[in-house]
Amino acid sequence: MENLRAQVKNLSFAYGEKKVLKSIDLPIHEKKITAMIGPSGCGKTTLLRCFNRMHDLYTQAIHYEGEILLYPEGKNILGSDIDPMEVRMRIGMVFQKPNPFPKSIFENVAYGLKVRGVKKRSFIEDRVERSLIQAGIWDEVKDRLEGPATSLSGGQQQRVCIARALATDPEILLLDEPTSALDPISTAHIEELINELKEDVTILIVTHNLHQAARCSDYTAFMYMGDLIEFGLSDKIFTTPKDQRTENYITGRFG
Repeated sequence: MENLRAQVKNLSFAYGEKKVLKSIDLPIHEKKITAMIGPSGCGKTTLLRCFNRMHDLYTQAIHYEGEILLYPEGKNILGSDIDPMEVRMRIGMVFQKPNPFPKSIFENVAYGLKVRGVKKRSFIEDRVERSLIQAGIWDEVKDRLEGPATSLSGGQQQRVCIARALATDPEILLLDEPTSALDPISTAHIEELINELKEDVTILIVTHNLHQAARCSDYTAFMYMGDLIEFGLSDKIFTTPKDQRTENYITGRFG
């Protein structure tokens, strides 16, 4: 499928009896940034977590209908024949709050490679260095890779978490409000980094910060009450939205 890295087709999702997503159709363009916006509880993070099968880790009954196709193979990553661990290697995730493991900076970034069974030390060292460079934090940590990642500042921790997600060479990077716990300077660093990363990886970002969505993204999806209301180029969504509900949200009339 030309210029698409993934495609959500008629996706519905429920926790037990509670339907959280309703028949979502969403194209994910290759090496572009797609922002998902909407009021709290609209289903943004639920949709994001469908992409790397995070919901499979919860104990409560979950139910998917529809597909998320990952190209070029066009396989449905929600299929029962697909290994969720493999999906999580191909689709990395960075959470709202920096969550480095209580290990060294090096071990944090190498973690996914070791889970994958990579044993060659030189390969791991090269990949850790490359990922930290990609995440824009190599110069700050190269002399203390054996130090604890938890000793870093919040913004640095988040960049180490981004490096950890990049180390397995993912095709898609999921960012769940990656700057909401950070100060304005760290936020600016992360936004700059996100724009640089799209040279290498397709990015989906959930954000409550509309300015951030407008600044960083190529495409924007507006969600409301489990429905995808509107999707399009970000500059169009933020200047001439087609749906009144989208306009009401971005102008601050609700949400």
